[in-house]
Formats: sequence, structure tokens, C-alpha cells
Amino acid sequence: MSSKLKVAGWVALGAVAGALATMQLQANARSSLSPLPLEEMQQLAAVFGIVKSDYVEPVDEKKLINDAIAGMVSGLDPHSQFFDKKSFKEFREGTTGKFVGVGIEIGMEDGLVKIVSPIEGSPAYRAGLKSGDLISRIDDTAVRGLSIDQAVKKMRGEPATKVSLTIYRKAENRTFPVTITREEIKVQSVRAKVVEPGYAWIRVSQFQERTVDDFARKLEEIYKQEPKLKGLVLDLRNDPGGLLEGAVAISSAFLPQDVEVVSTNGQVPESKASYKANPDDYRRRSGDDPLKRLPIALKTVPLVVLVNEGSASASEIVAGALQDHHRATLMGAQTFGKGSVQTVRQLGPETALKITTARYYTPSGRSIQAKGIVPDVMLDETAEGNVFAALRMREADLEKHLANGPEEDAARLKAREEARAKLEAEFAKRAEPPKPLPEFGSAEDFPLVQAMNQLKGQPVIASKTAVERKAEAKPSE
Repeated sequence: MSSKLKVAGWVALGAVAGALATMQLQANARSSLSPLPLEEMQQLAAVFGIVKSDYVEPVDEKKLINDAIAGMVSGLDPHSQFFDKKSFKEFREGTTGKFVGVGIEIGMEDGLVKIVSPIEGSPAYRAGLKSGDLISRIDDTAVRGLSIDQAVKKMRGEPATKVSLTIYRKAENRTFPVTITREEIKVQSVRAKVVEPGYAWIRVSQFQERTVDDFARKLEEIYKQEPKLKGLVLDLRNDPGGLLEGAVAISSAFLPQDVEVVSTNGQVPESKASYKANPDDYRRRSGDDPLKRLPIALKTVPLVVLVNEGSASASEIVAGALQDHHRATLMGAQTFGKGSVQTVRQLGPETALKITTARYYTPSGRSIQAKGIVPDVMLDETAEGNVFAALRMREADLEKHLANGPEEDAARLKAREEARAKLEAEFAKRAEPPKPLPEFGSAEDFPLVQAMNQLKGQPVIASKTAVERKAEAKPSE
């Protein structure tokens, strides 16, 4: 079992969706493929020559070739991608959970960057930045008008370099500058707390290399506080995915040993695999099993899993496995629908190709591609209803996604635009704009309140408007 099979998905705050992927360090072999189409290759060479010699200004040859490769791959589906030096570095950073920056989890509010939480021990944490602070300028650049990705790139940089942030703290109604020295940040992908005596909440925001160890450590802390835990909420909302071994491990924490967690299937032999709730299938190399320290009671504690439209790939694998084995009650919104497999083949020391090679299936054999996991109980985002759900992208909204055609793409795009127009019309009627959604895990977190009610056997306020979205077409096998 390869320890390098990886999953990623749609990041709610603007990053591009990744996919279930394997890292392979050898180049592609063409021994079993048909000969290259000579005429078309000659045309490609001719176009390259014309652009090189006739374009209005000099063009870098390496850039031309990289752009040609990127265009070839991007025409396949939303998740196949050519990684140049910069994007490959970012891809690898995403799986390790390490990057160089100031150390804040962020969102957007009123066109400004909102600090959701400073990462404990980070430069931002030590500088005194707080949850709810708004960043209005990054160095000399105004934040308003930037995308969240652009803002992130401006705050990241090289270790020991400085970045100046202008902070507006609403609670104190004041604006002040802060200069922070960048350093390597280790992302905390797991948060947890005891919500009330006997009941706890644990959130996985992404599946990274340290996630399983952090998950086990947080659960140990919970059981020290509550040795007779009555119920647990596993929160996978807006979790875009990450390492497959993490998804298998976290599923295994709650499932009987050796039951299937997920399977994959495609044309290449390496893509046909079954992953089970067994340390051999999730333990990295020859390391210890981080789950062996957990109490056996975790296998039977009443469990609710919270999901939403931003739960993708690895988080959908966990949700699907726990649902199929009837181990948990799934609550929330229908998930993203990322059910395809990508293989990442390293082309050189600093470049790679990510290409779709298979689909993955839940233990009952379901393909969730372009559909997602349907919760057992549909919930709204707030007590007032679903405020922003209509605007969230899903797999079926992505151009060229698998198991769909141009007619269905056009119909879905039209439906999204109609939903957007309806939502904007509703906002226009209100005296005030809609409030930002409360932080996950807070006392105002409506879905968490309903999950707690479910665990305690109290009435749950299910959504009266949410309906299941069907997949547009059956996958061709």
C-alpha cells in the first residue's frame, strides 16, 4: 500500500480543487502506447517556431513549452494540472502543512481580510493579533479589491523577511500597524473542545502529514477531561481533503478493524486498490500507529459527522465510510462531490504532472463523483436558513468535470446564476447585509447545536428547503 496516495479538494476560500492523487517519481513510459501523431507534432513545432520568430516581442522558450503543456492538460478536466516550479512547491507545502508566513487562518469580510484565528505560537499570535481583527493593508497595498489568494501570496514570503499589516480592531474601534517577521508555520489542522459535560467537538480542517497525530492527541485530551464521553461531533465542514492515509486513519479510529474504508478503480493496475481500517493502510512507512493510544470506547461512542458543500475528497471518504458502515449520523449539507483519482508523476526535480487516472468508491460501492454524500439529516447554515449556500461551487459546477456533458453544464450554470440573482435580490430588500456566518465550534454555530441535540436525543431543527442534488449522468465504466 503506497503511503503517498493523496487526496485534495475544493478549498472554500478560493484555492483550486485538487484530487485523490499518487506521487510517482518516474517519468511516463510510452512502451504500450501508439506512435506519436507525426503531422500534429509537426504543426506544434511549426507554431512554436512562428511564435518564436514572428511574435511582436521576444518570448521565453521555456515559458512557451510550459504553457503548451499546461494547456494540453487543463483541457482534460478540472483536476488534471501541470505543475511548474512554483506551483509544485505550493502543492507539496499543502500536503505537509508547512509554509512561510505570519501564521493566521483567514476569511473575507466587507472586502477585507478577516483573521479567523491566529495559529498558536506563530508570529501573528505573538504579535497579539486576535480573532475578528481585519487587515486593511499589506505593506503598501490596500486589501480591498484583492482576492483572498492574492492577499495570502502577499503575506507569504521568505523566512526572516518582514511584512507590515494595518489592522482594524472592531471591538476597540481603532486602527494600528503591526510589523511581523515571517517564519515557517506548521498549520494546526485539528481543533477540539469539550462543549459541555459528556459531549465534545473535534474539527479536522484539512488532512495533512501531522493531522493523524494531532487528532489522536486531541482525543486523548478530551478523554482525560471526559473519561465517560457520551457523544462526539466530528466536524468536516469546509475540509477540502489532503492525505488519503489521514482519511483512512480517522475513519479507522471509529470503525472495526479490517473493514473497507474506500476503494479505487481505473485502467492502470496501480489505481485498483482497497484501503481498510488497518494500520498497514494508513501508517506512514514504519512509524508507530498513533491510534493505538486511543481508548476502545471511541469505537462505540455515539457520533455525529458535520459536512457541507465545502467537504471534499478525503473528508467525503471519511463521511462515506462512516455512513456506509452505519457508524455515525451525517448532518449538514450535501458534500462537494469530488470522486476522481489523480496521479502525480514527477517530471523533473521541480516539475510534475497531475492527471486523472481513476475514481474512488465508498464501501458500499458508491461513486460520489459530481454528486457528493447526502447527509442523513439536512441542516441549514443558520437558524434563519441557508444564507450563502447557493453561491458555493461544487464539483458539478466545474467546467469539464467527469460524467457530464455540455448540455448539463449549461443548465447547471444557468441554475447557479438564477440562484445568485435571487439571493442578491433578497439581500437588497434587507435593511442590513447578512451577517457573516459564525465561527465553527462557537456557541452561535447552528449546525453544531443541532448535532448536540441529535446526540442528546433532543429535537433537531432540520432544513425545510434543502433537497438532494442528483448526479447529472452515470459514470461510464
